[in-house]
Amino acid sequence: MRKQILITLMSVVLGSGLLSAQARETLDVYVVDTEGGNATLFITPSGGSVLIDAGNGGENAARDVGRIMEAVQDAGLTQIDHHITTHWHGDHYGGMAELASRIPIGAYYDAGPSVQGQASTEAFLADVYPGLVAEASRTIVDPGDTISVDGIEWTIVTAGGDAIESDLAGGGGQNPYCDSWQAMGPDTGENAQSVGSHIRFGDFTAVHPGDITWNVEGALMCPENHIGEVDVLFSGHHGQGPPSPVGSNTPQLVNGLAPRVTIINNGTRKGGQPESMSVILNSPGLEDVWMSHFSLLSGQEYTVPGMFIANTIDQELDAMPVAPLSGPRDTWPDAPVHSGPANWIKVSANQDGSFSVTNPRNDFTKMYQAGN
Repeated sequence: MRKQILITLMSVVLGSGLLSAQARETLDVYVVDTEGGNATLFITPSGGSVLIDAGNGGENAARDVGRIMEAVQDAGLTQIDHHITTHWHGDHYGGMAELASRIPIGAYYDAGPSVQGQASTEAFLADVYPGLVAEASRTIVDPGDTISVDGIEWTIVTAGGDAIESDLAGGGGQNPYCDSWQAMGPDTGENAQSVGSHIRFGDFTAVHPGDITWNVEGALMCPENHIGEVDVLFSGHHGQGPPSPVGSNTPQLVNGLAPRVTIINNGTRKGGQPESMSVILNSPGLEDVWMSHFSLLSGQEYTVPGMFIANTIDQELDAMPVAPLSGPRDTWPDAPVHSGPANWIKVSANQDGSFSVTNPRNDFTKMYQAGN
């Protein structure tokens, strides 16, 4: 049964002055660099907030949560109203406890128990998560559930390995990119369980699919495209490629959504490799791709101009590599620990469908007009 989940919005206090809820006119989104993990913060014009994932855990939790908190402070928030965990991989839920120790979180959403049985995840779900949700609330979501946000239509389109079966406004009809698609063997891992979200703010639309993989992407987009086209795709699975059955960013999903802008929250050695970049850069209607990092997996051969990259590389090189890293993964050089300053990518969307994307590293902002 479709559930209506009420999100209570609040006014925001910024510094010593009062920032009224009416002062913000845009839907603002911060794509926080968590070095190949995920943390994406949405702030509504009314001052409400939704955070998708909390970055890495362990020794990197303080680093990633510190970066989330920089975005929180930049947005003038005093609490996270709602936190969505896409799935139970440490680069997505790992920073949650650290985050909750720094800022109140009003409600938690996830797809249910872990399916992989990893010891650290089971320990978190048994010993830590119950204490966090006891101070707030927990909702296990299903495809088709909606989150009621003032001025925002938030729809869960995937969860627990399933996809929405009804059409959203603008969706429906045969997806022409499905002619060559067929289901593969089951993906029994956590990625396929991901909570995927469709966000609509007036005429602006976006999709955040978590880390959904081949079969779930197909269920969502084939033979019918239940979503339609979007303005922004927050690329799934860190921009990793489509080989079946555990890959992501298939032509059926990316081409069917036909985003004007794709934003990839990748690391220097995670995501954004040639297989996925070939799909993403060739999607119909694409204007630009923005990336959290220069990808050594792509090299200059498959990456985007530097003005669209929020963070460059994690070690000094004599020259930026042209060719992608190749050969078995265990032969690649170890990634150095990157704990210094990092830049987010910020989207500011208007109700008429126009929006801007900003790269704070170089103060480059590009405007995207409505109706293009």
